[in-house]
Amino acid sequence: MPHGRDHGQPATSSEALSGRPQVPNFAAAGVVLAGGRSSRMGTSKAALEWHGSTLLRRTVALLTRTIEGPIVVVRAPGQELPALPDGVEVVEDPCEGRGPLQGIASGLAAVGGRASRAFICPTDMPFLHPAFVHAVLSQLRPGLDVALPIAHGYSQPLAAAYRPSVALRAAQLSELGLSCPTALLEEVRVVRLDEASLLCDTALAAADPDLNSLINVNKPAEYRDALSRPCPEVKVYLPGGGLDKSTRAVRAATLRAAATAAEVVITPKVVIALNGVEQTTLDLDLPLVAGDTLAFCKKWGGQRLECSRTYEGLGW
Repeated sequence: MPHGRDHGQPATSSEALSGRPQVPNFAAAGVVLAGGRSSRMGTSKAALEWHGSTLLRRTVALLTRTIEGPIVVVRAPGQELPALPDGVEVVEDPCEGRGPLQGIASGLAAVGGRASRAFICPTDMPFLHPAFVHAVLSQLRPGLDVALPIAHGYSQPLAAAYRPSVALRAAQLSELGLSCPTALLEEVRVVRLDEASLLCDTALAAADPDLNSLINVNKPAEYRDALSRPCPEVKVYLPGGGLDKSTRAVRAATLRAAATAAEVVITPKVVIALNGVEQTTLDLDLPLVAGDTLAFCKKWGGQRLECSRTYEGLGW
């Protein structure tokens, strides 16, 4: 298993934006809470359409491309979920309607023994950026139980990093009828990360200086407003005539949309790299974020084009 940065160091821009980041020697997990009632939205937020995908699938797939450890979705008992990427685990809350604290307990219990920390977020964070996830996880240093962002005027316990070891206490507090994560935060060791602290991470400051990662959608108007925003701008590298190259910037929320915008027909003879990392599994709904680079290369004579020579700086 390759080693990443020391946990006390901020993520580098290349790691934070990679198609699959370097793996630290302490595994991290991702937990997505999907069991909320969505009462203000009036319909399940998990299944809301998002540029050809769904809100839940985008959030889950974003964590899948960002975190090497297990990715877990926590749902309400019997809740139907939209399609998820391969390898994603689904667990159920033991009881319905007990709020996010129970979901945190369920998710952390599911990854216990397989990860030393977990990034927890809800379904509805369509602008979540890998750099934000890395920045928060990097601040959960030894001796701490939670790395808690405080931004946009609020504490953000549903966009935070947790130790799986607090799962039991979270479950106990939930059994006592408590539903808000604040009850847990009052009993464990927390590092609070204000906006200035978060943006000390150079990768996050470059990729998401306004901390739009923390935008969520609770009401129909908020969903419509988020959906109307421009898609992320990504750079596409295209082979054109032998070893010539061409580049173009396109706006696309998914790999499928980027290929369409760049007029690329994806066939078995096309090799795709995201931020220099070859995509061995084709996922057309792979979420893209601002700053991503895609390379589409052709296989010639059954062999992959040497993109390390064709696309300098992409790491191929």
